[in-house]
Amino acid sequence: MFKKAFAVILSGILLSAFFGSSAKAADAAGQASEVKAQVQKIGAGARVEVKLRDESKVKGRVGAAGEESFTVTDSKTGAARTFDYADVARVSKSGGSSTRKKILIGAAIAAGVVVGIIFAREALCDGGAQDRGIC
Repeated sequence: MFKKAFAVILSGILLSAFFGSSAKAADAAGQASEVKAQVQKIGAGARVEVKLRDESKVKGRVGAAGEESFTVTDSKTGAARTFDYADVARVSKSGGSSTRKKILIGAAIAAGVVVGIIFAREALCDGGAQDRGIC
């Protein structure tokens, strides 16, 4: 009885390991093609942050992008590193402003203008000065 149960459990473990590893390989290939598409979309010369599968991060500018790998040049040291697409977890554009940041800056400027007009109007529109400017 023990031998049968052990054989069934061992078979299940081996089958799941086999099919699980092939699914992981397919997932890694899909991830590599996704990273390749991101690098091509960002383009050469753009500032990027590369997050590798081992959780380390590299910042620099995209150099040459080939079929299997791409190059990132560190802007501080000038050293170029080549990364295989399969070794990269994520590539994101760095530097520049996000859309959210631009909206917040625009809203702050608009609020400042409105508050400025209110205070200027109070200062300029006293008793007999209603015929000047913004009054």
